[in-house]
Amino acid sequence: MSNKISFSSDYTKGAHPKILERLSQTNFEPNTGYGTDKYCESAAGKIKEACNCPDADVFFLVGGTQTNQTIIDMLLNPYEGVVAAETGHVAAHEAGAIEFSGHKVLTLPSVKDSMAGEKTRYSDQIGKIDAADLKAFIKAFYADDNHEHMVFPGAVYISHPTEYGTLYTKSELTEISNVCKEFEIPLFLDGARLGYGLMSDRTDVTIQDIASLVDVFYIGGTKVGALFGEAVVFTKGVTTKHPIPVIKQHGALLAKGWLLGLQFDTLFTDNLYFDISKNAIDMANMLKEGLISKGYQLYIDSPTNQQFIVLEDDKLKALSENVVYGFWEKLDDTHTVIRLATDWATTKEDIDKLMSYM
Repeated sequence: MSNKISFSSDYTKGAHPKILERLSQTNFEPNTGYGTDKYCESAAGKIKEACNCPDADVFFLVGGTQTNQTIIDMLLNPYEGVVAAETGHVAAHEAGAIEFSGHKVLTLPSVKDSMAGEKTRYSDQIGKIDAADLKAFIKAFYADDNHEHMVFPGAVYISHPTEYGTLYTKSELTEISNVCKEFEIPLFLDGARLGYGLMSDRTDVTIQDIASLVDVFYIGGTKVGALFGEAVVFTKGVTTKHPIPVIKQHGALLAKGWLLGLQFDTLFTDNLYFDISKNAIDMANMLKEGLISKGYQLYIDSPTNQQFIVLEDDKLKALSENVVYGFWEKLDDTHTVIRLATDWATTKEDIDKLMSYM
């Protein structure tokens, strides 16, 4: 067994003890399958209450890639694609899953940060799309006399947090939402790390704001305290006449659906989802402060649990003897960008141990 400390991602641990306790307590209890059980019903009710969205439809799917693929396929006609940032997860890190389902990812340049260049940052990339760029893209599409022979922009995908750990402001979300409403296309928000975005001390966005501004989003469990699973919220009601067959066709429907429902029922009891998400932010802030105090430079100023730093390759080689990190990109011939991710279970002792190796 390796003695290395792991900060490579936020899905490297199991599940919160309260979830494991409830799974053990209910282990021999028979339940109906495919999400028709009492735990899925209870969890859906708690989620709708948390979102202040009583008319929503809630489904529990097995994982992030299946969820992104399933939702996008539900939203689109066969001749339509989904608009996303060029750095968006569906465009860059999902192995062509969206294209595999028959839909093109139509990419927009991601927003640059006008404040980049200060001493703590190397990159001006912040991974978001801009409402004005989105509107110009859609208008240009329909202005093209040949657009009937092109892939239509049928939905918009954003993630919160983004691949770079950055966040949309409420104003930015509102502007993007307004563009989507103008052109009557749905807005889909990937919330694989939603808890970490909502609990950032630099956000003005609540889960109620998201529910009011997007057509569908999901609450990530895999990376935020659950063994696995994502809770999909169609805020205005599901857009597909028969959603269960579509979910099943994408390999996202769990026969033992109560295992998903019970986990989210636990996470949305007594504020647990938000409390454990806040832990990841507190630990990330501690990590960031420690790195800066030791003279390390951040690749980007992330306000969430993912921290990106620039290391000399010689230092990186030494670090890899004790720490499991996430490779991000090569910066130049002698420097590499790595990702260090905190999570719902990271402790101060974990941060102290990591810093002892830096």
